[in-house]
Amino acid sequence: MSKQVIANNKKAWHEFFIEDTYEAGIVLKGTEVKSIRQGKVSIKESYCEIRNGEVFIVGMHISPYEQSNTFYTIDPLRSRKLLLSKREINKLIGKTTEKGYTL
Repeated sequence: MSKQVIANNKKAWHEFFIEDTYEAGIVLKGTEVKSIRQGKVSIKESYCEIRNGEVFIVGMHISPYEQSNTFYTIDPLRSRKLLLSKREINKLIGKTTEKGYTL
C-alpha cells in the first residue's frame, strides 16, 4: 500500500509556526477506515489534547460510510486516540508546559 497524505490542515501551517511534526496512527472503529480511504475526512477544526498521558485528536470529522449498516453508527466528531511512543508523548508534555507552546 502506498503512503499518501489523506488530510492536511493548511490553515494551521498558515496561522501558526510549526516547530515539530509527528507521524502517528489513529485508533479507528468499524467503517471509519473505509470512509477515510474515500477521502471523507476533515481536520480543519481539529486539535490535539493530552489526557492521562495519552494524546487524542478532537474535532476530526469522518463522514459515515454510505454503505454501512444503519444499526452501527459512530459519532463523526468523536475524540480519537493517537498512537505515539511514550518518548514522543513525554516530549509533547514537556513542550506544552513551556510558555508560548501549544499542541
